[in-house]
Formats: sequence, structure tokens, C-alpha cells
Amino acid sequence: MKWIRKRWGAVRGAGRTDSGMTTAEYAVGTIAAAGFGAVLYKVVTSDAVNSALQSVVAKALDAQF
Repeated sequence: MKWIRKRWGAVRGAGRTDSGMTTAEYAVGTIAAAGFGAVLYKVVTSDAVNSALQSVVAKALDAQF
């Protein structure tokens, strides 16, 4: 079994010289990041989050030391 693993490792790694992402992977990653940013923007600008943030700021400003 040991020689099979050794052979498989040699075959699997043959011809691989790149260690980074390809252009298609960069494109997919960029689109995913943009989509995540859009969803995060929608969540942060929603009415529920806006009122919660206003409440937190109001409580912080009214706090007595």
C-alpha cells in the first residue's frame, strides 16, 4: 500500500507548477465578495438595524459617569 500512495502522489502532483489562484478563481472570489458586501450593506441599512444603532447611541449619550 505504501508504494501506491507514493505513486499516486507522483502522478497527482505531476505538471503542477502554479501555487496561486487562476483568473477564473479570482473572478468567482471577486463576485462572491461583492455579493457579500451587497448583502451586508442591505442588512446594515435596514430599519431594524438602524433603530437598534440609534438606540445604542442614544443610551451611550445619555449615560452618566
